[in-house]
Amino acid sequence: MRSILLAVVALFLAAPSYGLDPTRYLSQYGHTAWRLQDGAFAGAPDAIAQTTDGYLWLGTQSGLLRFDGVRFVPFAPPTTERLFYPSIVSLLGTKDGSLWIGTGTGLYRLKEGGFTALELRGQINDIHEDAKGDVWIVRARAGEEAPALCKVRGTESKCYGKDEGVPVPFAGELASDVLGNIWVGSTIQLVRWPRNTSSFTYTLPGMPGNAVLDGISALAPLPDGSILVGARYHGVGLQILSNDHWKAYALPGFDGRSLAVTALLLDRENSLWIGTQDEGIYRVVAGKVDRFRGADGLSGDTVANFYEDHEGNVWVVTPNGIDRFRNMSVVSFSKHEGLSADMVHAVLAARDNTIWLGNGGALDSLNQDQVSSIAGPRLPGKTTTSLLEDHEGRLWVGIDDQLAVLTNGKFIPIKKKDGRPTGTVISMAEDSDHNIWAHVLPNALLRIKEDQVQEEIPGSKIPYTYTIVPDPQGGIWLGFSEDRLARYHDGQLQIFTSEQPPPRGTVSSIVISADGFVLGGSGRGLIALHSGTVHTLTAKNGLPCERIDSMLSDNQKNLWLYMRCGLVEISAADLAAWWKAPDATVNFRSFDAFDGVHPGHPPFQPTAAAAPDGRLWFANENVIQVIDPMHLRRNTLPPPVHIEQVVADRKIYSSNRDLNLPALTKDLRIDYTALSFVVPEKVRFRYRLDGHDRAWEEAGTRRQAFYSDLGPGDYQFHVIAANNDGIWNAAGASLRVSVAAAWYQTQSFKVLCALLGGFLVWCIYHVRVRQLAATMGARFDERMAERTRLAQELHDTLLQTIQGTKMVADDALDESTDFERMRATMRRVSQWLGQATQEGRAALSSLRVSVTARNDLAEAFGRAADDCLIHRAMEVNLSVIGEPREMHPIARDEVYRIGYEAIRNACSHSGGTRLTIQLTFAQDLSLRVSDNGTGMDIRIAEHGKDGHFGLRGMHERAARIGGKISIWSSAESGTDISLVVPGKIIFRGMHERPKSLLAKIKDAVLRRAPSDPS
Repeated sequence: MRSILLAVVALFLAAPSYGLDPTRYLSQYGHTAWRLQDGAFAGAPDAIAQTTDGYLWLGTQSGLLRFDGVRFVPFAPPTTERLFYPSIVSLLGTKDGSLWIGTGTGLYRLKEGGFTALELRGQINDIHEDAKGDVWIVRARAGEEAPALCKVRGTESKCYGKDEGVPVPFAGELASDVLGNIWVGSTIQLVRWPRNTSSFTYTLPGMPGNAVLDGISALAPLPDGSILVGARYHGVGLQILSNDHWKAYALPGFDGRSLAVTALLLDRENSLWIGTQDEGIYRVVAGKVDRFRGADGLSGDTVANFYEDHEGNVWVVTPNGIDRFRNMSVVSFSKHEGLSADMVHAVLAARDNTIWLGNGGALDSLNQDQVSSIAGPRLPGKTTTSLLEDHEGRLWVGIDDQLAVLTNGKFIPIKKKDGRPTGTVISMAEDSDHNIWAHVLPNALLRIKEDQVQEEIPGSKIPYTYTIVPDPQGGIWLGFSEDRLARYHDGQLQIFTSEQPPPRGTVSSIVISADGFVLGGSGRGLIALHSGTVHTLTAKNGLPCERIDSMLSDNQKNLWLYMRCGLVEISAADLAAWWKAPDATVNFRSFDAFDGVHPGHPPFQPTAAAAPDGRLWFANENVIQVIDPMHLRRNTLPPPVHIEQVVADRKIYSSNRDLNLPALTKDLRIDYTALSFVVPEKVRFRYRLDGHDRAWEEAGTRRQAFYSDLGPGDYQFHVIAANNDGIWNAAGASLRVSVAAAWYQTQSFKVLCALLGGFLVWCIYHVRVRQLAATMGARFDERMAERTRLAQELHDTLLQTIQGTKMVADDALDESTDFERMRATMRRVSQWLGQATQEGRAALSSLRVSVTARNDLAEAFGRAADDCLIHRAMEVNLSVIGEPREMHPIARDEVYRIGYEAIRNACSHSGGTRLTIQLTFAQDLSLRVSDNGTGMDIRIAEHGKDGHFGLRGMHERAARIGGKISIWSSAESGTDISLVVPGKIIFRGMHERPKSLLAKIKDAVLRRAPSDPS
């Protein structure tokens, strides 16, 4: 399975890719250096290679490093094998996924995690794979009789020496050509070793016989079958062997023999890279020579090796570090490329594709990327400002405080009507009537026709103007401060301002689109005007920033914004869609510093220009930058994705197989990478853990995933990545992760817990049912007792009265002729019926009246005493001792019913003349009801009278609320009933300290005169 994956990866990486753009200077590539002095690696590098899985490998004097574009990871052999000699001399990544490692003592092979030492001893100077997949090596220091050339297939090797046509005792360089020849370079001899015919040996011309260390150092076969040979010896340098004849490699102004050549590379664009001993890099493209060395940023002037990776980047190895050269979407021209200065503040693209630059004290021009300048005595001034090409192809140039026209190589000044200079020109434009409009300092707008100033509009009539463009309908468009666009035509100025406050930008560039939109670039975003309506495109619509320094349209009508955060492209279709929905997010493509963008804001116009060849030019006040939208070299290779390691609870696990983690693993970290070396800093990642994540996590450029809440179970981790141009590798990489369960996390334990939980719920349910049944039974018993008491009370009062009334009526009916007796009888019946009514009301009152809604027991007992006076005349004394306190309603109601029963019994059965009711609020609640009647038998007081339930009910109610009731009675002093209820039971808020230690006594004595018994 792994071999199939490697084969797929090999095909994947074999997809066509661009090399470095040969039309660019070396200084215009993206260049990055990793230097030894910065701690990137420990030993001086010497060799570099890339394997089919995408990793770069760096051989140094202290060992082997693996590189993913961000991190250098030292290589540790996965088995007991080890490198006997840590200094790496040569490296090769072959088509089968192997990495071949040549050291000072032997040859090793790393494949699919297996590390093997081969039986080839000596210093392995070079390793090469031919078109058939055979691996060849050349070596030295292997012994006097050891052949210099060997072929390796698998673990078997075969060497070729003098008898096989390779007469050199040692060799340092190796190559194969398009005809299948193997080329072996020794000191001064070059051997061509055909497989089926005899070999040929060539002696490098001009080399002294003792130049052992300065001999052949590099080989580069050419497409025509010839071969380039480099030597470290000055005077020999670079030679070509073609048709068995030597000739020096020379070009106009460049003699290859003067170089001490150390490395050669012919890249996929047929550019020749030449590494030297102490002069850095030379590159030859189509007969033109370019150079890059330490002074330009190269890690060192001595070049040890070159390598071109799968994406077309070129790597340079020096003793001080490694360097990478890559394509840039945006290219800069500066003094290094031939400009007169790094002060470019205006750019103009002429109709003949010449690019004119206002560059400080010179007027530079670029023609086919070749620079020429007008400066010094040829320039009538010290500083160039604004530029314009008119309809006749003439160049208008602002120079110091005047305006001039370049005609036939001479500058013709433009004067005002009074002969004075025009002033410093900030911006210019030519309208449809061929008027030249110029904004000059101090603030004024000039109209020039036929090289004469026809009109001067002072600043008092027109605001300060930053940019001018012609209106296809006639007149001009102007850009002002405070985000204002204005149209000037036939002497009329019409200003348009965005309605979206606050205006804070300056319209420094204007573009008139083909469909009639007027677009202004300001410090607040893009201002769009159409049919009198103004909309503004800002960061709220998704722009990466808001300040626009310059902008223009390309040949496809797409809009390009040169902004402080980079270069942004918005297609014509996306711009039209935004206009219809101004609050929507706009789609765009952006280029940043990694793509070569270095924004700036020049003081003069124009700051951007679209050339007829489709290229877009932007001045940034220092250099001139260019992008070619039609020929952008996109990185089309999806990056290979790898999961490198897993760290769980600080323990490192291999990611080469399914991962089984112990129970209770808490912290999990997964390290992954994607191998794209164009701009590794822009590689983006997404990951998802099946079984945990519901959707893809956007990791950005982060190369680690963290989890701290994984439970036991099986998971599948997936990670995908996109390269710098947004090309995704949707297959990515995956890893199965299994977290074991602790004993209490197992399924059987969970089932057991569920069963125990169910049983516990069943038990609680049945206990609760029994509690509810007991409570309801108690309530039923209470109701039954109350109903029994009321029934007895009704029987002893109301029913007896009614029965007596019936007997009186029956007696009167026996002698119905005695009217006086009948009248007396009816009077007695009326009195008894009245008594029955009162007794019925008293019974109903005992049913309906509750003190649960009120807290005044004294008032309730007063009403009970009033009802008592209906039956007989008694003196009632009601007193309250202490501050009344809030009571629990149920307990309060029970106290009331006990007191009501005691008052009623005193009124109905005591026969006394005085009733005393005393209610005391102290630590506990006390109630005392006493009379001066005849008293009762002690047995009745303790157990109640048979068939009567009043006293029994009083004892039962007192017991329910935790109270204690006492009954004392005698024939001489009456009956005394007292009830004490603990305060903790009846009073609310007993945990709070009372406000006063002394009880306040409140006496309320109700004195009522005896009732009239009639």
